[in-house]
Amino acid sequence: MPPKAKFTREEVIEAALSILRAKGRSALTARALGERLNSSARPIFTLFSGMDEILKETEQAARRVYGEYVSAGLKEKLPFKGVGRSYLRFAREEPKLYQYLFMREAQGLRADLLREIDDNFAVILQSVTDGYGLDTKSAERLYFHLWIYTQGIASLIASRTCAFTEEETDEMLTEAFIGFLMKAKGGQK
Repeated sequence: MPPKAKFTREEVIEAALSILRAKGRSALTARALGERLNSSARPIFTLFSGMDEILKETEQAARRVYGEYVSAGLKEKLPFKGVGRSYLRFAREEPKLYQYLFMREAQGLRADLLREIDDNFAVILQSVTDGYGLDTKSAERLYFHLWIYTQGIASLIASRTCAFTEEETDEMLTEAFIGFLMKAKGGQK
């Protein structure tokens, strides 16, 4: 019979998320987890099959944190802009999580990338089609362009390359949105 675990799976993932938030992916090791849990690494692996499983569950936990930011953005007066603002706030407040989720090598670009990145894609898209009178194709294109633009700003923030204030990024998002919206409305058939 295996020894009784000293901590729960949830405690291990919370410790892993804590390490990831503070120091980034490279610091998340079995040894660091053991130290964080005041243990050796061995008891961790009575709960998990290996570091791959821990990393997978830690990524899910990081996505839940990101999801809380997006949910808050969807509650703003202008949900579409609110999501963009929340994305930037996430990069500003959780730079290591942002880097882990959005600044690492992908497994190849796919057509469904945006849907996969954001579980709220359909809700966000609906707010654009309803709020700005765009057809679905134009709304998707607008979202894609703004996502690229916002990703660039967020990456600059998370990497501490630029220290934009929230007011500056709000203005940037508004200007970009107006430009992309005018292009979308002009190109809509």
